[in-house]
Amino acid sequence: MPGLGDIGLDSAAPRSPTTRDSCTRCCGSAYGRRVAETVQQVRWRERVERICASGADRQTLRIRLLEEIRQAVGFDAHAWLMTDHRTAVGSAPLADVPCLHELPRAIRLKYLTTVNRWTELAKADRSVGLLRLSTGDDPSLSLMWRDLQREYGVVDVASMVFTDRCGCWGFLDLWRLEPASAFDDGDAARLSSVAASITEGLRTSQSLTFASPPPGARDRLGPMVLLLDNDLSVRSQTDATEQWLEVLLPAAAGGQPIPAAAYNVAAQLIAVEHDVDDNPASARVHLADGLWVTLRAARLDPDSIAVTIEETTAADRLELFCACFGLSARESELIGHLATGGNTRELAAQMYVSEHTVQDHLKSIFAKTSAHNRRGLLSRALGTSSHRGRVPAPTEHGAACAEPASSVSPERSPSR
Repeated sequence: MPGLGDIGLDSAAPRSPTTRDSCTRCCGSAYGRRVAETVQQVRWRERVERICASGADRQTLRIRLLEEIRQAVGFDAHAWLMTDHRTAVGSAPLADVPCLHELPRAIRLKYLTTVNRWTELAKADRSVGLLRLSTGDDPSLSLMWRDLQREYGVVDVASMVFTDRCGCWGFLDLWRLEPASAFDDGDAARLSSVAASITEGLRTSQSLTFASPPPGARDRLGPMVLLLDNDLSVRSQTDATEQWLEVLLPAAAGGQPIPAAAYNVAAQLIAVEHDVDDNPASARVHLADGLWVTLRAARLDPDSIAVTIEETTAADRLELFCACFGLSARESELIGHLATGGNTRELAAQMYVSEHTVQDHLKSIFAKTSAHNRRGLLSRALGTSSHRGRVPAPTEHGAACAEPASSVSPERSPSR
């Protein structure tokens, strides 16, 4: 009968110390790397979360976040837009891409592209999509890549959408250019891990625009109409439009304001016409000092699109205010009733709750909005100093924060 040594199981036989030590070093090194990578990832997420909670305005917030994202997920170009949370139509772009000189074309193609479109990612409950991965390594399936990005040597695109129970607050595209490699699953996982924090930061940055009501003494917005063709080239505009576009997006000295917000609503109209998306072709855009305007696009004839710009109505502003501060459906309803001037007893009767419940809701609203009294709350929410006349309470859209939600000149980022 053979001994253990004869069949290779002799436990008494000495093992090579060189082999054992080498194996330990190898395993220990791999384990150490994994631990170090995990620690770095956690610290990176914590830095991102601190930036999102810093209370920065929307431009500063995005610039700081891009600096952090670049450290964890390398990229060569980017385009980051805020969106109307209700329509998901973009405005206030922060962009550093090689095709800024043909902005209308880029925007039009972006809205007509279905691959990793921000609205499609949101419907699929995904925060990140990678072009190469989504197309089976055939980026030509993307209209945006086929007709534009390929010309600029784009290797891959990582697309992010920022949504919460209140709606869609923005979307971001990160481009890698030749000779860079494509994004991988690790990159997608890192981006996904901070999507919720960034979403909250974007929503909070929008709420800062309601810190004070618009100045009482200001020029009222006159009739503003911008006429575009199907390529989004400007054909004509009213005198008032040019004046207000300069406020919407200040141009460089001697230049003309580039109506990126107008391009976005017009591109959304074209997307609707091509059955790419069904959201309304409109967007509410913050100008300055608490002033919001609403842009809408409509088809005039087969070759012309009219974009109108007007001051956002009190009802639409109220709905936006409630969403930006993440108010519940019941809290939003209460503010709507409050705008009619009712007292606590009347509010309780309208909402079929007790007066104590109304007071509890008000305390919660004051805490979320940092308001000190009803008058100050309404002044900021409605953008007026008086509140005569009924303002409709937010209904289906105002309640968006209770359930999951299915321009301006490009602000250039600091050079890399």
